[in-house]
Amino acid sequence: MIELSAIVALGLIFGLALLGVHIALAFVIGSTAGLFMLFGDWSITLGILEQTAFEGLRDYNLMVIPLFAVMGLIIARSGAAHDLFAAANGTLRMVPARLAVATVAGNAFFAAVTGVGVAAAATFSQIAYPPMKKHGYRRDFAAGCIAGSSVLGLLIPPSVFMIVWAILTEQSIGRLFAGGLLPGILLASLFGFYCVIRALVTPAVIAGDAEAGGSPDLERPDPVGILGVTAIVILTLGGIWGGFFTPTEGSAVGLMGAVVLGFVKKMSIREIWDAAREAGMVVTPILLLLLGAAMYSKLLALAGIPQLVGTFFDAMQLGPAGIILVMCAIWLLLGCFVDSISIMLLTVPLFWPVAQATGIDPIVFALVGILVIEAGVLTPPFGIGAFVVLSAIPDRDLRLTEVFVGLAPYWIMILIVALAVYCIPSLATFVPSLM
Repeated sequence: MIELSAIVALGLIFGLALLGVHIALAFVIGSTAGLFMLFGDWSITLGILEQTAFEGLRDYNLMVIPLFAVMGLIIARSGAAHDLFAAANGTLRMVPARLAVATVAGNAFFAAVTGVGVAAAATFSQIAYPPMKKHGYRRDFAAGCIAGSSVLGLLIPPSVFMIVWAILTEQSIGRLFAGGLLPGILLASLFGFYCVIRALVTPAVIAGDAEAGGSPDLERPDPVGILGVTAIVILTLGGIWGGFFTPTEGSAVGLMGAVVLGFVKKMSIREIWDAAREAGMVVTPILLLLLGAAMYSKLLALAGIPQLVGTFFDAMQLGPAGIILVMCAIWLLLGCFVDSISIMLLTVPLFWPVAQATGIDPIVFALVGILVIEAGVLTPPFGIGAFVVLSAIPDRDLRLTEVFVGLAPYWIMILIVALAVYCIPSLATFVPSLM
């Protein structure tokens, strides 16, 4: 009966999600049904839900999520993201497929001020796609570059995804941020290298002479935007890693810097308010998901499911590498149907105790998980990341199949970096060891 309650809850969560019910509500309904089956008493069930909701949403660390989200969207709306893209494009004049490489570079730098991958995808869809289309880039190559490089925001700190993972596993947010630095740089470099090689091997993807001319709107980036973003990155992440701020304090300092930059870039109060409201629309579902996941985690713990999962993996006798491989396969499969945050909330409470038992470093496991989950949401047939980018790119002729074709090399490279992090743990642990 105990195990059945958790199985019913999980079945309800997946069933309701597939029927179109918001995943946060599916978590709450499934967890409530499972807890009632476990105790058979509504007063106990509702008491647990009330306590979980109160303890979960008053967590001080959760403030990091809306603060970083607002900071990133203010910077995006200020035009600073356009300045980053234009500066990268001007610096890379002699590089083949420079607009594509500039998109990767701009996304990497933009990732250091916003941890929301959706914001990066929407921003660079508007900034990078029009000039690439103007200069004859093939649609699948351009869309794949924008969609693939948008995931850098989930790896390069500050990352909302990392914050949620740290909260779920009770790790240090600052150390997890530090762990993502080298893999993030490696992944961005791999993306840029691919764009250059692809342009050299298949010149048709950039229409041969697409790089001959320049775009007038990209010739003169505003140095205020570039210097402002650089200062915010140094102040925020440098303060966190240097021990001057906690991650929550650092996010507040970064938000203040973003507001100042917004005013310097002549943003109105209304535009700043609109950015905050847009961030609220992004963050609120995440917080609701966390609430539902907290209830789900409570059910799993009371039903003893993590122990059963551990026993199951032990019985398979796969060894540490085999266990991680099975987890990665599950993450990739779920990525075809569920968004990345939901995948993490569904699986990490189950996989985390097992990973600890294998002896894998917590930061290494976190980064492998984040990379594989994000690769999963880019894969066909139902990769949600492709649909997000398709709706964000301003081109009615673009087809979903073209997005998936353009994305294929990127999720393969993501998996390669995940393998590199697992095989060379120092990629993830070196920077945190300096703190």
